[in-house]
Amino acid sequence: MSIDPVDLTARLIRCPSVTPAEAGALELLEAELTAAGFACTRVDRGGIANLYARWGAKGADRSFGFNGHTDVVPPGERAAWTGDPFGAELRDGMLWGRGATDMKSGVAAFAAAAIDFVRDTPPEGAVILAITGDEEGDATDGTTALLDWMAEAGERMSVCLVGEPTCPEHLGDMIKIGRRGSMTAFFTATGVQGHSAYPHRAKNPVPAMARLVDRLSHHVLDEGTAWFDPSTLAVTTVDTGNPASNVIPAACRATVNIRFNDAHDSDALSQWLRGAANAVTEETGVRFEMHVKVSGESFLTPPGALSDLVASVVEAETGRRPVLSTTGGTSDARFVKDHCPVVEFGLVGKTMHQVDEHVPVADIHALKRVYRRLLEAYFA
Repeated sequence: MSIDPVDLTARLIRCPSVTPAEAGALELLEAELTAAGFACTRVDRGGIANLYARWGAKGADRSFGFNGHTDVVPPGERAAWTGDPFGAELRDGMLWGRGATDMKSGVAAFAAAAIDFVRDTPPEGAVILAITGDEEGDATDGTTALLDWMAEAGERMSVCLVGEPTCPEHLGDMIKIGRRGSMTAFFTATGVQGHSAYPHRAKNPVPAMARLVDRLSHHVLDEGTAWFDPSTLAVTTVDTGNPASNVIPAACRATVNIRFNDAHDSDALSQWLRGAANAVTEETGVRFEMHVKVSGESFLTPPGALSDLVASVVEAETGRRPVLSTTGGTSDARFVKDHCPVVEFGLVGKTMHQVDEHVPVADIHALKRVYRRLLEAYFA
């Protein structure tokens, strides 16, 4: 009996798996996959639940992998929703609920396609699902934990598809073949506190910080590369926490976020940021401390066999030839790319993380058909 991906999505939505809660979502998947003959292993780490499921022999010469997540962002103000955010209501041809788009439908569609595929036409090779509960969180004990465990256990994916929402308007619009890197720099400028009537007795860190963030925000990092848009830097906060109008503060803090393409890496950008801060110190005497958090490096899976295969299958099912793109934020593909070639294809992402998140029921069925065709084509 064929697995209904809409029903499976609805059951997953009813698990309120707000990061880092598992809330029964991975238990549900594990039960479905185990019943279909998949060997399932929980790879929990650091309080995060993760699931590895493999149909076929360990170490198979050909293995098709899927990476996704069952954790979701908080629903926000529930009164703003037209229904229960974890109710999985079917209404107006849509399935409503937190995670409907990002990305319980994608997980359910691939799981349903994989179960039907191995049951109907058992392939010579392995089908693997690596599902995490930490994509929306810090991502330190999610897909990375799965990949670490796979390396220790001798498990391997030949290629991998990440099921994140990738399409801007219609199912079939876009495949992601890479992602920009992301890093955040936290600056603290330290001067000398004093009375605003006697500024010569103080050393004001605020103008120094303003000078630094102005230079950073006006610096052109690059003009873009062959597959990437220009890198960007955004100043996200400047703050002193100073409630007094007649006191020059001792410290000022600022945060900048950089989304960078394959012309850079985080080490080189960190050196540039440090150099800019040092220059302002020399000019003003205000000291700067800097802490950097790197969410992921830029990467590209060059167009080739994998992207061609996915594009041809998507076009055959949807009638649209997808654009190959590197736009958007980060995804767990940034970790998978160190393991095997990886591309991303999933639903339209218009309502992800929004109030009243929803997805057309027809798109869930179509996504399952795309994934089933992809498995058939890969193992043909």
